[in-house]
Amino acid sequence: MVRSGQGGDRPREIFEPLRLACETRNEKLMIASLDCISKLISYSFFVESSPPPSLPSPPPSPGPNGSAAPVDTSKQSLVDLVVQTITACHNESTPDTVSLQIVKALLSLVLSPTVLVHQSSLLKAVRTVYNVFLLSTDPVNQTVAQGGLTQMVNHVFTRCKITAPSLSRTDSNPTLSSREGDSVRLSLASSSHQSLPNPPLSPPSTLSQASTSNSDELSSVTVQHTPALPQPNPAPDVSEESAAESSVRASTDASVAESISGHHPEPSEAGASDMLHDDEHEHETLREMSTNDLFIKDAFLVFRALCKLTMKPLNQESERDLKSHAMRSKLLSLHLVLTILNNHMPIFVSPSAIIYSSSNHEATTFVQAVNQYLCLCLSRNAVSPVPQVFEISVEIFWRVISGMRTKLKKEIEVLLHEIFIPILEMKTSTLKQKAAILGMLHRLCKDPQALVEIYLNYDCDSEAIDNIYEHLMNIISKLSTSPNTQNPQKANDPTSPGLPPTSKGHSGSVPPALSTAALSVPGNLDTSVIGLSETQLKRQALECLVAVLKSLVLWGTASALTGDQNLDQHSRSQVGEESRAEVVTPDPSLDRLSGFPNGYDASRQPTPELSDDPSKFESAKQKKTTLLEGIKKFNFKPKRGIQFLIETGFIASPSPQDIARFLLETDGLSKTMVGEYLGEGDEDNIATMHAFVDMLDLSNMPFVDALRNFLQAFRLPGESQKIDRYMLKFAERYIAGNSNTPFANADTAYVLAYSTIMLNTDAHNPQVKNRMTKADFLKNNRGINDGADLPEEILSAIFDEIVSNEIRMKDEVESALIPTAPGPGLANALANVGRDLQKEAYMMQSNNMANKTEALFKTLLRSQRKGSKSGEQYFSASHFIHVKPMFEVAWISVLAGVSGPLQSTDDLEIVELCLDGFKSAIRITCFFDMELERNAFITTLAKFTFLNNLGEMKTKNMEAIKTLLDVAVTEGNNLKSSWREVLTCVSQLEHMQLISSGVEIPDGKKGGRVRKPPTEELANESRSTHITVAADMVFSLSHYLSGTAIVDFVRALCDVSWDEIQSSGLSQHPRLFSLQKLVEISYYNMGRIRLEWSNLWDILGEHFNQVCCHNNPHVAFFALDALRQLAMRFLEKEELPHFKFQKDFLRPFEFTMSHNSNPDVRDMVLQCLQQMIQARVANLRSGWRTMFGVFSAASKVHTERIVNSAFEIVTRLNKEHFPAIVRHGAFADLTVCVTDFCKVSKYQKISLLAIAMLRGVIPVMLECPECGFNVPAGEKSAHADDPMIKFWFPVLFGFYDVIMNGEDLEVRRLALDSLFTTLKTYGSTYPVDFWDTVCQELLFPMFAVLKSSQDLSRFSTQEDMSVWLSTTMIQALRNLIDLYTFYFETLERFLDGLLDLLCVCICQENDTLARIGTSCLQQLLENNVKKLSSARWERVATTFVKLFRTTTPHQLFDESLRVEIDGSTPDLSDTAELNGEAIVPAPLSPNDQQKAGTKVSLNDRRRIFRQIIVKCVLQLLLIETTNDLLRNDEVYNTIPPEHLLRLMGVLDHSYQFARMFNDDKELRTGLWKVGFMKHLPNLLKQESSSAATLVHVLLQMYYDFRPEHQAARPQVADRLLPLGLGVLQDFTKLRMDTQAKNVTAWTPVVAEILQGFVKFDDKAFTRYLPAIYPLATELLARDMAPEIREGLREYFTRVGYVQGIIDRP
Repeated sequence: MVRSGQGGDRPREIFEPLRLACETRNEKLMIASLDCISKLISYSFFVESSPPPSLPSPPPSPGPNGSAAPVDTSKQSLVDLVVQTITACHNESTPDTVSLQIVKALLSLVLSPTVLVHQSSLLKAVRTVYNVFLLSTDPVNQTVAQGGLTQMVNHVFTRCKITAPSLSRTDSNPTLSSREGDSVRLSLASSSHQSLPNPPLSPPSTLSQASTSNSDELSSVTVQHTPALPQPNPAPDVSEESAAESSVRASTDASVAESISGHHPEPSEAGASDMLHDDEHEHETLREMSTNDLFIKDAFLVFRALCKLTMKPLNQESERDLKSHAMRSKLLSLHLVLTILNNHMPIFVSPSAIIYSSSNHEATTFVQAVNQYLCLCLSRNAVSPVPQVFEISVEIFWRVISGMRTKLKKEIEVLLHEIFIPILEMKTSTLKQKAAILGMLHRLCKDPQALVEIYLNYDCDSEAIDNIYEHLMNIISKLSTSPNTQNPQKANDPTSPGLPPTSKGHSGSVPPALSTAALSVPGNLDTSVIGLSETQLKRQALECLVAVLKSLVLWGTASALTGDQNLDQHSRSQVGEESRAEVVTPDPSLDRLSGFPNGYDASRQPTPELSDDPSKFESAKQKKTTLLEGIKKFNFKPKRGIQFLIETGFIASPSPQDIARFLLETDGLSKTMVGEYLGEGDEDNIATMHAFVDMLDLSNMPFVDALRNFLQAFRLPGESQKIDRYMLKFAERYIAGNSNTPFANADTAYVLAYSTIMLNTDAHNPQVKNRMTKADFLKNNRGINDGADLPEEILSAIFDEIVSNEIRMKDEVESALIPTAPGPGLANALANVGRDLQKEAYMMQSNNMANKTEALFKTLLRSQRKGSKSGEQYFSASHFIHVKPMFEVAWISVLAGVSGPLQSTDDLEIVELCLDGFKSAIRITCFFDMELERNAFITTLAKFTFLNNLGEMKTKNMEAIKTLLDVAVTEGNNLKSSWREVLTCVSQLEHMQLISSGVEIPDGKKGGRVRKPPTEELANESRSTHITVAADMVFSLSHYLSGTAIVDFVRALCDVSWDEIQSSGLSQHPRLFSLQKLVEISYYNMGRIRLEWSNLWDILGEHFNQVCCHNNPHVAFFALDALRQLAMRFLEKEELPHFKFQKDFLRPFEFTMSHNSNPDVRDMVLQCLQQMIQARVANLRSGWRTMFGVFSAASKVHTERIVNSAFEIVTRLNKEHFPAIVRHGAFADLTVCVTDFCKVSKYQKISLLAIAMLRGVIPVMLECPECGFNVPAGEKSAHADDPMIKFWFPVLFGFYDVIMNGEDLEVRRLALDSLFTTLKTYGSTYPVDFWDTVCQELLFPMFAVLKSSQDLSRFSTQEDMSVWLSTTMIQALRNLIDLYTFYFETLERFLDGLLDLLCVCICQENDTLARIGTSCLQQLLENNVKKLSSARWERVATTFVKLFRTTTPHQLFDESLRVEIDGSTPDLSDTAELNGEAIVPAPLSPNDQQKAGTKVSLNDRRRIFRQIIVKCVLQLLLIETTNDLLRNDEVYNTIPPEHLLRLMGVLDHSYQFARMFNDDKELRTGLWKVGFMKHLPNLLKQESSSAATLVHVLLQMYYDFRPEHQAARPQVADRLLPLGLGVLQDFTKLRMDTQAKNVTAWTPVVAEILQGFVKFDDKAFTRYLPAIYPLATELLARDMAPEIREGLREYFTRVGYVQGIIDRP
């Protein structure tokens, strides 16, 4: 036909002849006509003009270039007509050439940018091309059809526009070529093709050539494939097939064709017919829909059709034959589904992709619409035993997870939980299948966001049945460590149940089939090389595990590094490349499309989203864990479980309704246990059971269906009472919900229900031999309907249904028995010939899985339709904290997973993988500070270094060493206690290097077996640059560690160093590697702030203390030298005043000097210090103090050379550096040090020199400007410290210390002398308060030994003490009195203290001390008599009163002491002790110690007697002292009379006491009898001497004419006369013969009394004459001494004068 430019406006008329030509069925005509049509299409010829006015032209969107929408006329629109014409050309017998033209024409029509094909026409076009592919026997046609189909489908999706803000996928032009990443895909696709036997034909190389304008182009296509057109594995060549096969093929094709056109009657495809007949109604709604809405609906229809095609079941034949129609159809449809998901994910997840339903205009998002088809497509194909089908399904699932997880949360969970995880765990699935799933998981693991979200959305969600992330980690870990059960298969011979052995030879001669078509889709896994052996699978699992760890590291630490801001561009792109190397789909999260090239960071907002609150998820996870624990408890013991669940709040209250609701709605509860629990007979259980049944909906159901439904909720228990209770309740509930039943009442339903259960058991229990017949069943149920029969047809129907379809629990159906392995024996062997038992078992299990999954999806869909989407919230992850709980959950499996392979393999690639895993895991544990986990990983890694077993070491162990070192360098700040492991390994590494270089290393373990050295190769490796540098960096980078980390590091290094040293024993060459390193790191870290250094030195110093005192001198020498170097280095730094760091730094020297007894080491200490002084004396500050500490310690050493050299150094320091020592506050330390030398006991020479030095310090100190003694008074305040206390006191204290503790008598004497001389010399300059200090702190404490026995501890023996008391102390007391006399005016205020001290000294059981005390008291008073004020005299008098009271032996009158004990009179021989040599201070106990009347033991009595005797002696001593004092005229003349009278009072008391005792003859005899003394005791001396003193002093006072004495005369007289008369009376009674002693004692007293009386004035004399005269006369009767006779003469003469008998001369 010639067209001369006419007819362009009448397309229908022109099309008519072409249509008719097509209907002729003539091959040539058809070809020409179709060619024509396709050319016209390319010229946009069939675009009908005159668009209806009602339809606004769509906006000129860049896709379809502003084309008008098709006009809807009363008859078919032209486009539909064209489609119908073209598609009608194809049937089963269409010649190949025509088929080719049909494909071309349809392709150009669908791809035309102007002629738009929609809905049913579009589906028709797709269907026709699909059928061409299936039915054509020509490989060229198959290729073209496949390519055409792919292009069409792609076009249908590409032309949909989504109004999303940022779209990285759909570009402005609708073709694929401009999409970024295309080149990658092209090369990927083309590289994976095998060479093809026939010249391959495929559609245009880029899809941009949308309008194929001439037919030649199709035949000249190059071999370069677009990503959309894969054919890596050519299928068998159809032309080689026999005709017979073709005919068979044709018939199956027909059915395929039917299926796509939707006229297939099969029930599972019922939806297909709707799918195509919906479309007839769609035209009515066209007016309201924009072009884009139509495009989206088209896309949906095409996708739905493809999904339905993928669901067609395969029969066994077609499963075996990859060339069968059914198989090719399935593979092609799956492949297309995958391609669509791969290239057009944005349409699926975009909220703006909405489909409007044709019937009720409901709007559904695209993803909701395709959801059910996609999920069913997966659930049916993902269990396929055909590897190709299975692999594509896995790929599709991966696209779903990576792109649609936010939309299909629950669906993904079901697929993973019910299909993919079980396949991984099944024994019957093949390696290929496991490998494919692992491949998918690997990609998941490499996507940190997806991984974290799986954890958040499933593991932390109580609604989710399974902890998917945790479960996956456990499986991967198991797979990576599973032992190899069989020998690894040869790589080219994979046994896989999906491939029958015959398929081996097919690879070379086949046209492009779709066996593994999925390979070409970008991002797919190349499955041809995986799953070939178990080893390979383990490797794959390990890779997954490591990928997880890397992702966690990436997620956990990336945001932390950037402070939760987005990563900067550079790191982001890196992150993307790693995490998404082969994932090309965008990663929409929360409906946002990523704007980044890699999509990794799409959901990492600068701040975590509100929904992403880590603590919320943590508590959700905790909640879920608790819930699972509760379920576990319930499944074991229901009651306990329920109790626990109520306590933890999962069951709201113990009410039956709440418990029932929980039991009904919670997944994971064992139905058996639910049945048992509800069936119990307790009231509570029955109430719960009733509530439970009331929640079931049994309304409007046939009886058996209701019963089935009822019995799905729990498993009916076996006991009849329980069944009875259940059936009663069921009947009641059933009747309540079904009013129109033939049952008269609930009883009928109850009996029938029971009967039905019996029938079910009878019909299906294998143990029942004689089954019930229908007649039996009818007979059993006669008359149950309230006496009448139920209609027979009802019973009959029940019987038939139960017999044919057993009532079973759903999960029983699911867990149908896995066939057991056949037994041995010939019969079994024959029966199993040709059977693939593994595959059969897999088929059974997989069918159950698929059925269960579908059932779950249906439930899911129903619940979604009801709109209950609340639980479906999908949480998008953005917070790094989630990594911590994720790792906590999985760390044990991770550790097993990465350490298992490391142990078992020597393959270095795997080793490297494992070590990578270790690195990442340690990174996480360190980053989140998880101590337990960190220790576990590091300890395990350290064990793998084999450094403690060099002989067994292999290359992999070297790698482990490198890893450990790398970890130490990168994670140092967070290793904490794990540093110990790391540093031990570094130490062992150095050990290994030494051994391998031939150095003999001592082994601390005695008698150990000889260790095998490492191999040469490993020895060299251990010295490799990597290892040496890394090991060195561990130390050299230590100054970058944080303040806390360096402390952990140093602590660990000290521990390791100590272990090394201990292991070396006493070797000449001990191992000091770590000690050396300690010194190095001290150097590196010198620059740290003082605060950090102090913390470090606490540890280092302690370590040096330990090491310097090690019993191996080599160790101690090395350590001291190291310490010296460090100190020299340290002393270079300036130390500010009042800091004491130098002091601490040098402390180990002091410790060593004290604790290491090796003289050489001690000598070395002194040498080190000497060097320091020479080199760094100017920088010494607080260090001076420690230095003197060291010298002090040296002074106590028993080696003369050390004491000598130390003393020399001190002498030199004192001479040369005194001002510096003072300036830096070490003066006191100097004096203490010198004092210590004074106390050296063995070397007197040094001690004497030291005392001289101490004395010599004083003048220097007073001159030294630093001491501040010469500062003018005005400036004094500037000196904050009192120089007296700061300088004088230490010197004086030094002397005091020597006096108290020096061992040498001469040295003590010298010190005592020096102390008092110094005080006398310089005391005048001391302020009073300093004297106070001197007295309280130095002088009085010398005598503390007298007061308390604690002070005795410093004497080693009693003899020492005795010597000290009798020499030093006595001298000191005398010197003290002397000092008081010297400075009395100043020291007078301390007189009380001195008097107290003297009191103590006098009241001692030791009379030597007491005598000295009394003589000192006398000396003090006599020397200072003139200086005492009246108040002081009062104090003196009080002292005397106290002394007399203390020494009065009242116990003499104690009755209890005279009671006979055991009738024995002990010998008092031990009184001799009192006169012994030793002087022991023993203060007297107070008098009232013994309560009257109490029993005393023999020993106590002896002690008391001794005390009594001492007191008597002391009292006498006091009387003598008082006598001496008062006969001293100076004293008498100074002491005021009132105090004299007080003294007289105590003397009088003493006299009366003695007199009373002496008079009591009975008492004295009693005492003598119990052994108090060897002779009769008396107090004659006390009585007579006290009386003598009294008489003398009273008389003197009486005749003293000073006015105050005169005033006191009456009191004196009152005392004097009775005393005098009493004495005279007593004297007259004495008998000369027996009491000569008494007479002698009393004679002088009597004489003095008489003389005193004589001197009375006349008045007094006369008054007292009557009393005295008779006594005087009495005296004349006795023999008397001349002095008495003289006195009497004078008395009588006086009488003569007074009475006027004699004249006065």
